[in-house]
Amino acid sequence: MTYTLYGMAGSLYTARARSYMRMHAVPFTEIKAGSEEFTGEIVPQIGRWIIPVIKTPEGSIVQDGADIIDHLDGAGFSKNPVYPDDPLLLAIAHLFELFGSHGLLRPAMHYRWNFDEVNLHFLRETFRDVLPSGLPKEAEDAAFLHASGRMRKAAEVFGVNPETYKLVEESYAQFLLLMERHLREHPFILGGHATIADYGLIGAMYAHLGRDPAPLRLMQVSSPNVFRWVERMNMAEVFVDEAMDRSGGKLVDSKDMPASLLHLMRFISDDYLPEITAHVARANNWLERHAEVETGSPTNNKSMKSGMGLAPVEWRGAAIETVVIPYRFYLLQRLQDALDQQSKDDQSAIRAVFEDTGLESLFSLHTNRRVERQDNQEVWGKTQS
Repeated sequence: MTYTLYGMAGSLYTARARSYMRMHAVPFTEIKAGSEEFTGEIVPQIGRWIIPVIKTPEGSIVQDGADIIDHLDGAGFSKNPVYPDDPLLLAIAHLFELFGSHGLLRPAMHYRWNFDEVNLHFLRETFRDVLPSGLPKEAEDAAFLHASGRMRKAAEVFGVNPETYKLVEESYAQFLLLMERHLREHPFILGGHATIADYGLIGAMYAHLGRDPAPLRLMQVSSPNVFRWVERMNMAEVFVDEAMDRSGGKLVDSKDMPASLLHLMRFISDDYLPEITAHVARANNWLERHAEVETGSPTNNKSMKSGMGLAPVEWRGAAIETVVIPYRFYLLQRLQDALDQQSKDDQSAIRAVFEDTGLESLFSLHTNRRVERQDNQEVWGKTQS
């Protein structure tokens, strides 16, 4: 019984689902998103062109990396728990899921689209995954220019522009340094096996930053342990090195948190907390002006034709504007829900570590309406305080 994964080799969000499927030996075939099968059969079922998508052996469709992992985890494929049992580690795992999925978009987009002299030929070939098969060379070139042009504009609304290039590179260099130090002692973010913390990070760290030529070389030269982790996250077999052997496959002790993990959390506080805070404020302002939005209506419905727009953010001393994406609030809620489900004592312990790392305010960042997943898309949920 084989699953089908519809995606793209260079797709950030496909990489998250593929990594889980490889590491947990899910039997699957990957079909490119430009195929007639995907555009003719799958897109009409989900109502929009979006990847990744899986089709189960029974023919059911699941879209979205987080939902795909949850589906496969529920089907019993996980060799190790992807959601830690320890309440503090669970909250931290959700933090890295949020940051990895969206906090790394600036370096991911910068290192893909602003190094044409190194990357462009490779990207032309990679983007054939989303083009219809059999296009003449001229049509293929035109389609690539159109698709890549859209992505270059997307980079700008994620805060990547000539004025911020240096800041993006400095920020990413700092992240690589901190991650390199952590992975020198721990095979995965939370210790001995991969969790949703790793699956959140691997999308950007593989599809863009660990595969495109320019950032791949940077990673290999400056951060070999990060590169080894990227390889490990795409292996079906278990490769036991010294760090794996020491961990025995166990996660870290939440009562004796590694300093290197806390340093990474403080980086997230500095680099991403201002942005998600600004986005929640922008979303609430939009929701107040659109009281007509009904529960269950898609977050990209017609009244949001131009979306929620751009939110002003003070990032590393620079004034930038970044696009507000409701899906981020869905991931933020997963973190907040993980806290709410715990006992009072465990909540206090979680809050203490998040306060120490400058992240405690994440638990009070709420959009006026929840973002839910329904029929493979984000919809507005109930009002929340």
